Amino acid sequence: MKKFLVPTDFSDTAKNAARYAVQLARDVKNASVVLYNVFDGVTTGEEGTDVYSDEDAKNNLAIATLKTQKAELESLGTGVDIAILAHEGDLIDNLEKLVHHQSIDLIIMGINGATKLEEIFIGSTTLSVINHRIAPVLVIPPDNVYREIDNVVFASDFKNVDDTTPVTELRKFLEMVKAKVHVVNVDVDHYVELTEEYQLEKAKLNKILDGFNPEYAFVRMYDFVDSINTFAQDRQADIIITVPRRHSFLEGLFKTSHTKKLAYHTHIPLLALSE
Repeated sequence: MKKFLVPTDFSDTAKNAARYAVQLARDVKNASVVLYNVFDGVTTGEEGTDVYSDEDAKNNLAIATLKTQKAELESLGTGVDIAILAHEGDLIDNLEKLVHHQSIDLIIMGINGATKLEEIFIGSTTLSVINHRIAPVLVIPPDNVYREIDNVVFASDFKNVDDTTPVTELRKFLEMVKAKVHVVNVDVDHYVELTEEYQLEKAKLNKILDGFNPEYAFVRMYDFVDSINTFAQDRQADIIITVPRRHSFLEGLFKTSHTKKLAYHTHIPLLALSE
């Protein structure tokens, strides 16, 4: 059975991600959802001093709120099994333990941002979870409404694909959603024909994606984010899959200076795999 973990702070953004999770679980079948809240054991007083409150009281409050959210999700009529959990402490530390002990397949989270589209950015908590490579993270935009996944776009830089493509994670997700796969590479040097190097990397990726019949596109544009946005829109993508790189792609993609270019991007769920 597939298991989706949904960290929640009970915000509207987190609730939207939870709705997406149960609807996805319904469609992939044989999947369940764990609704999860991590609370801080320290409460800050009026003058900034730390006031240590009753852990049991906080846990009881978290569980009660989770039960309310669970009831709201069950009202969607998906029939998906929903478990609830609450722990005190650090979110990352708790997620690492939970993913390991409960064999979590996918973390599904919302994003936080400003109200204007041009000011939307990936929330720091979500980005932190992606950065720690705990598990595949599916990021759900705050205004996204779930629809069945028919098309996915996989963005690849076509560099050392054997070493940089998380084959198990990628194939596991593609087998789960059973969608059409569109592979896109953006490079300013693409011309009429692919170089021998690109042909070699394409052949390697073809082996990795054996059985999924991928379609390939090589786009010669100067702005990566704009290119991916346009391509995803043209292919009516339901999910964009990326493999964030340390100190390169991840930092470039999620910089707040790119927020205007990412305005459309945030309307499509983004799956970040671990390199």
